[in-house]
Amino acid sequence: MRHIERHRTHRTGWLRAAVLGANDGLVSTASLVLGVIAAGASTHSILVAGVASLVAGAMSMAAGEYVSVSSQADTERADLDRERKELAEDPEQEMEELTSIYVRRGLDRSLAKSVAVQLMNHDALGAHGRDELGISDTLAAKPVQAALASAGTFAAGAALPLLMVLILPKVALLWGIAGSALIFLALLGVVSARTGGAPVWASVIRVAFWGALAMGITAGVGSMFGVPA
Repeated sequence: MRHIERHRTHRTGWLRAAVLGANDGLVSTASLVLGVIAAGASTHSILVAGVASLVAGAMSMAAGEYVSVSSQADTERADLDRERKELAEDPEQEMEELTSIYVRRGLDRSLAKSVAVQLMNHDALGAHGRDELGISDTLAAKPVQAALASAGTFAAGAALPLLMVLILPKVALLWGIAGSALIFLALLGVVSARTGGAPVWASVIRVAFWGALAMGITAGVGSMFGVPA
């Protein structure tokens, strides 16, 4: 019977950006809204602040992810260009370098040499990129994918506390938004853990703790510096 293993490494690029975006959107917008509520603002002002946070945050996340991942992609391309030049100038040295890598990984020298020869005959640059530089198609930087994932998930996360503002009466906003945000954060922890194959409880506790801390501090600041409505 054929055994098919299911790995999740191919998800790391977009999963990291998506989890970061959703968590940041939910925590930052919920915290801001709680701070404004604690300061005694009107419902209209709370909504304006929340929508501004959603739009600005989503654009900031997209730009930040695109720039940072583009820098990573530029570095990867530069390393591959350097490797391509070295392969053209001194293929024997590059063959020895690849052989040494496989020897350090546990192969005897004759087998390591045979593997290096076959892989370099098939795709020399790919072999060196993967085994020497740690660059592969699966883990390669994808700036547009990361930017879209971050912006979209940030907006989705930020929309949740705004939904609570619309459906809850003002007297219930403070605890309603805080409670629902913690529930959403816990669900986010479950989803990210399941998607990435990580322990669920560790992920849930991690996101809920830091979210609660951020919301508590922001609400406290709003209460200290706000004025009654």
